[in-house]
Amino acid sequence: MSPSFRAIGPTTLLAPIPAVMLSCRGTQPGFARDNLITVAWAGVVNTDPPMISVSIRPSRHSHAQIVQSGAFCLNLIGRRLCKAADYCGVRSGRDVDKFKEMGLHALAVEGFPAPALAEAPAFLCCRVRQRIPLGSHDLFLCAVEQAYVSDGLFDEAGSLHLERAGLIAYAHGEYHPLRAQPEGFFGYSVARPDVLARRLGRVASARRAPQRGGKRP
Repeated sequence: MSPSFRAIGPTTLLAPIPAVMLSCRGTQPGFARDNLITVAWAGVVNTDPPMISVSIRPSRHSHAQIVQSGAFCLNLIGRRLCKAADYCGVRSGRDVDKFKEMGLHALAVEGFPAPALAEAPAFLCCRVRQRIPLGSHDLFLCAVEQAYVSDGLFDEAGSLHLERAGLIAYAHGEYHPLRAQPEGFFGYSVARPDVLARRLGRVASARRAPQRGGKRP
């Protein structure tokens, strides 16, 4: 039987997507208070140099702050920050001090004009390179100047264990925690059984795909 699909019209039904808290500070009167905004429309757009994008409505208070300073920190969020992330997505920095209301703390980053979120498991320092008006949102293309990761996410050998962060994804209006045990890893379809056992704690039962050369997208 052929699969059945239902047309629902042109819409941004891309899921899951990352939920992140963007921290920023404007430079003009009325905009200089540290602020947080939760965005789900964020993604990686380039690796060399490292660049990300975020889309924000021009009516948002944080939009003006980012335009003024040209910089922000993109903070990853875990389960402990989920409620705060939701609050920072529905309240405006014009009206409330979101750091204060949520019991969060702004972290100064040496040599960078925007604060980070001290409670975040990791954050990226981003500098705006281009702003592109698209319609309902403006797209900010940004260079990642530095990335910081909590010491608690590294083991004694210095390997990063991002699963310890309990990261949150966003799908169709809901927040979902990522599983600590992954279904796979980049290249697992062609990995040796001993690598599968080491990385996943098991040997994949499905037949491995033929080994072919390939590059990370």
